[in-house]
Order: sequence, then C-alpha cells, then structure tokens
Amino acid sequence: MLTIDQTELADRLRLAVGRLARRLRQQSLGDITPSQRSVLHTLDRYGEMTMSELANIEAVSRPSVTGIVSRLTDRNLVAQRPHDDDGRSSVVDLTSTGSDFLETGRKERTAYLSGKMADLSTQELEILDNAASILDRMVDER
Repeated sequence: MLTIDQTELADRLRLAVGRLARRLRQQSLGDITPSQRSVLHTLDRYGEMTMSELANIEAVSRPSVTGIVSRLTDRNLVAQRPHDDDGRSSVVDLTSTGSDFLETGRKERTAYLSGKMADLSTQELEILDNAASILDRMVDER
C-alpha cells in the first residue's frame, strides 16, 4: 500500500500552485498592478459597492483603495458615482471596458494553460480534471 506524507504533499502542492498562479498572472494583458487587478476582480464578482465596502473586501485602507480606484477610473476600467442615499460616499463599479479587459485576460490565461496541456496524455488530463475538482472542493470549504 502506498503511503503519502501529507505534509510533504501539501508543500509540493503549495509550491506548484504558487508557480502556476505566478505564470498565469504573467500572461495577463495590460500594465496594471496586482492591487488594481484584485479590485477589478472584486467588482466583477460582487458588483457595484461603496469605497468603504471595497476597502474592506480588499483588506486595505480607504485611502489606498481610493488611489487604486482613481487610477482605474483614469483608464476607464471602473466608474464612480455619488451614493444614492449618502452624498458623502461614492459607489464604484466596473465599466464595460473593465469587463472586456478582464475577459481578454481570462482568455489569454486560459489559452496559455491550454497550450501547456496540449502535450499531456489522456490519462494525465483525466488526473488534472480530478485534481481540479478536488482543489475546487478544498477552496470552497470554509
């Protein structure tokens, strides 16, 4: 019977997933920072929100998120408007340009990964398919 050292496997997985994530980030288009990319993905996932809500989700200060949003607004990737109920607050949301920017990046990263998988055997692809399901389950557990 095969015994697997769970700690060693966890370490190998952590390193492999980290390297893969770094390579995928390098494939994305544009010259935006990781913080800017994170804000775009947050708005894409949750929709419009106040600057305070965005700062909370991003775990950064409100002045930091204000600067990030300002730079994204300059590039027409997000838009700000006054809050309907609180004139002191503003709401930020992804623009269609921002959505297109994210979609293009997703397609580029998917194409990169698909290209890396092109030479894998059917058995290896089945293993990756199973591993992706397991990783999804691990991530979704809280």
